[in-house]
Amino acid sequence: MIFSTRFLAIILGLIYYTNLTCQNQSECTVKEIKEHVYFLASDSLKGRKPGTEGGRIAADYIRNDLIKSGLKPIGNDGFQYFSVTTSVETGDSNHLIINGYNAALDVDFKPMNFSTNTSITADVIFAGYGIEIDHDSLKWNDYNGLDVEGKLVMVLRGDPEPDDDSSLFISYGNDRDKVLSAKDRNAVGIIFVNGKNSSLEDNLVKNTSDRVTASAGLPAINITRAMADSIIGNGNSILDIENEIIIKKKNIGFDTQNSIDIVTDLRRREVNTQNVIAIIEGADEKLKDEYVIIGAHYDHLGMGGHGSGSRDPDTIAIHNGADDNASGVAAILEIAEKLYSERGELRRSIIIMAFGAEEMGLLGSQFFTTEPLIDLDNIVLMVNFDMVGRFDNQTRSLMISGTGTAEQMEDILSYHEKNTDMNFAHSPEGYGASDHASFYGAGVPVMFFFTGAHDDYHTPKDDAHKINYEGEREIIDFAYPIIVEVANSDDRLTYKESGVKAEQSGRGRSGLKVKFGIMPDFASTENNGLGVGGVTPDGPAYVAGMKKGDRIIAIEGMPVTNIYDYMARLKKLKPGQRVSVDIMRDGSKKILMIIL
Repeated sequence: MIFSTRFLAIILGLIYYTNLTCQNQSECTVKEIKEHVYFLASDSLKGRKPGTEGGRIAADYIRNDLIKSGLKPIGNDGFQYFSVTTSVETGDSNHLIINGYNAALDVDFKPMNFSTNTSITADVIFAGYGIEIDHDSLKWNDYNGLDVEGKLVMVLRGDPEPDDDSSLFISYGNDRDKVLSAKDRNAVGIIFVNGKNSSLEDNLVKNTSDRVTASAGLPAINITRAMADSIIGNGNSILDIENEIIIKKKNIGFDTQNSIDIVTDLRRREVNTQNVIAIIEGADEKLKDEYVIIGAHYDHLGMGGHGSGSRDPDTIAIHNGADDNASGVAAILEIAEKLYSERGELRRSIIIMAFGAEEMGLLGSQFFTTEPLIDLDNIVLMVNFDMVGRFDNQTRSLMISGTGTAEQMEDILSYHEKNTDMNFAHSPEGYGASDHASFYGAGVPVMFFFTGAHDDYHTPKDDAHKINYEGEREIIDFAYPIIVEVANSDDRLTYKESGVKAEQSGRGRSGLKVKFGIMPDFASTENNGLGVGGVTPDGPAYVAGMKKGDRIIAIEGMPVTNIYDYMARLKKLKPGQRVSVDIMRDGSKKILMIIL
């Protein structure tokens, strides 16, 4: 008989369950943590990428363990399904024709991952780096004197100061930003050319998916330097032009006097994934409809590669994610087991959640807060465990974020911290790069446990044998009575705004001089504006009246279709400036005036 990988994994999980002989003992708890981590971070699950067999096996394993501990699955038999885009692939119809030459896909040209699908014939205008900057310290406009309406724009990738890590150009060299500039000038498409500094060997871009999978609104292709030379013609070289721009620090743009035919055909692969959800019903008739949520994400980066989030993107290998975040899942499974054994003493209900697609932009937790299975107003606390497996026995340091999100939080922590020799680092911020941020944006107090980053983070080296299992048990033992205290308190926690210090974009150096003070909604992938996942109190957007759930569709009359458009628009604004922001709220368009 031939068994599927998923079936074998379930059988192995059942064998594991039957071998457990002790409950609620410290030595057994360490053993169980280790078994959870080793299973979830095993090579057989191949990195638990959303939509893969390994991801589904992990979800089944978590659900079955929660049921075995006595919890009741909610949602769709313990699952809450949602869709994500995991890859972008080239279709069969892509072509490029210039002067009768039919260019070869993946050899001469390639569509960019954010391209729209279309077929056009148009003249080509060369526009330098395709950058426009109008700030006090830097003024540069590659579109000076160029009419690109109805034309294809050809631009160099990168910026004119490639060797200067402190260059002000860095923030403006992003490919998507250049698409937006071309679109604003009514170009019909954009062609990217690798300069010698963006790709010495002139390698075409790899098609990868990112957090925002919607197109940038124009067809966009990457061509080789040889193809660029053919378009420019007259024996001119794109490298010579680039050198002149860099050396003389001047704009160079011109009509190539050439027309090309292009067809772009990209196929985005959409898969289903899921959150795993189960409940312990509270024993107090008055308080059982209030909830403490304990969560951790179970997904990871799969086989890695470009666009996956791997810090070693050139290595295709299983990213097991033992610390990130099999460790967090193991913690919530152990806590769930202990809580159920004391269910008769729990006044409020406890919901255990394992989130999918966290690595793609907190998509699972944002989906839950957008499509909740309970009343969000009845959640008194969300406790998040993410990367709690590398506790340092020397420093004995544990980081706790969200300490400013409830009036009582610091007092609660202070009481429990005095009973341990651990060293604590507190952050009051409610927003952050993990799933608690989604709940904080929904007005829920949060507490986030984290043992810190390390060299193995988001690499194939984050393996189960490197976890400090005794240290993780200590963290669980510390967190557990806090959870019980909040679940049983006569009074619920008082939510308090504790906002971000910087705009949450998820995109490296932003180069922003101004910020609205919002948390973007990464769960939305439609090209219909930027959803507002949260608003920082007393920030510019808050003062102007912006609310969670609004959708930004324009800034100063210029369209905003996604997070990339939004960030690009912000780069062009100045402190003290008064700007109009078009939003959609409850199906109606409103205009807010924001003072930066």
